[in-house]
Amino acid sequence: MIPKKIEFTAIIQQNGEMNAAFVEFPFSTEELFNKKGQVKIKALFDNRIEYRGSLAKMKSDCHILGLTQEVRKQLDKTFGDEVSVSLIEDKEERMVEIADDIASVFNENPDAKGLFDKMSYTHKKEYIRWIEEAKKPETRENRKIKMIQMILDGKKGI
Repeated sequence: MIPKKIEFTAIIQQNGEMNAAFVEFPFSTEELFNKKGQVKIKALFDNRIEYRGSLAKMKSDCHILGLTQEVRKQLDKTFGDEVSVSLIEDKEERMVEIADDIASVFNENPDAKGLFDKMSYTHKKEYIRWIEEAKKPETRENRKIKMIQMILDGKKGI
């Protein structure tokens, strides 16, 4: 079954005083997706910037879709600008690619690996990105050790 594509135009809104943006989803997620809570989606902004995220019910009347700083930069848009959105429900399993050197640290720490495997896709992605963004090899090594400790300490994310 092909997922139904939903298209709309929205104004990019600022989340309070933060450098965080969102658009309001102008439809009922219950009617469209049979879900009241979070809905995983694949979106296309202005027919050119792809994004995987979620429609979320924050303290708002409707669901919202966040626009990361990176997406806004690629769109060359900011708060108050109009953006076209095309989205479908994302039913694919979200997998985080783990480099061999990170996998070997997990192999040495099976308890941490077990806890990591139970985390959400987003938390896993944050940990892996944090390690991979290290510019120096020694920073990468230090972050791998720190990640294992943080996971064992029960920290869900960075």
